[in-house]
Amino acid sequence: MPTYTITELAHEFDITPRAIRFYEDQGLLSPKRDGAGGRNRVYAARERTRLKLTLRGKRLGLTLSEIKSLVEMYDSPKDSAPQLSLFLEVLARHREHLEQQREDIEVTLAEITAHEDECKRLLASGQFGQPASAASAEENA
Repeated sequence: MPTYTITELAHEFDITPRAIRFYEDQGLLSPKRDGAGGRNRVYAARERTRLKLTLRGKRLGLTLSEIKSLVEMYDSPKDSAPQLSLFLEVLARHREHLEQQREDIEVTLAEITAHEDECKRLLASGQFGQPASAASAEENA
């Protein structure tokens, strides 16, 4: 069975060893200890998979507690209806949050477009002098 050092996992997943230790502190990873006084962490394939699932959850924007609940499913049978139901609930909550964020972003972008259009209209009307680009073009001529 393959094992990994913290440095190997950090390099493979392009994260810092400190991040891996943080996930360990949060109970997401439980490496075995080796060497004098148990100073060296030894990660089995199970821990590598748990780290991969944790990072995937972070990319999805899940909280650490949500990730922990989902990662703990990895240790149980995969055909468990309660686990799948929990996963669906987490995904539904996250989808709702992302949909709200998307709506907020669309409203904000529409407001920015309206402000840009108004500024361009005012500059084009000549009420405020020449636009900066036109003035600098005349100076250079």
